[in-house]
Amino acid sequence: MEIILKEDVLNLGYKNDIVTVKSGYGRNYLIPTGKAVIASPAAKKMLAEELKQRAHKLEKIKKDAEAVAESLKDVSLTIATKVSSTGAIYGSVGNIQIADELAKLGHNIDRKIIVVKDSVKEVGQYKAIVKLHKEVSVEIPFEVVAEEA
Repeated sequence: MEIILKEDVLNLGYKNDIVTVKSGYGRNYLIPTGKAVIASPAAKKMLAEELKQRAHKLEKIKKDAEAVAESLKDVSLTIATKVSSTGAIYGSVGNIQIADELAKLGHNIDRKIIVVKDSVKEVGQYKAIVKLHKEVSVEIPFEVVAEEA
């Protein structure tokens, strides 16, 4: 089933993308929640016209995302967390902790656009990816260290 996304959907696509999904996912979740519409020929024509009219706005959004990426380019984070005697973390470090550390540095980044590939369950060096735009993403290295008692 082909659908047009009305908003960004994690691991599926970005707003105004035409994607193919399984029928049940489209009919039972995406369309009823307003995240997508069926990609009929009329809807595709409307999308093309809308994109043509909004091309300059989209360019500005991309430039803003590139500016944020430039400010995040040299950022390196250190996250202190409680650790057992073997070096294993109690719980794990995820996008929420990374967003909090970025906020402390003055970068307000939504936690939903931060992706941590590996599960962070031990002390060490890791990388997180911040997906600011469909064509703009930045990799942020972070280190997980033991919290001082």
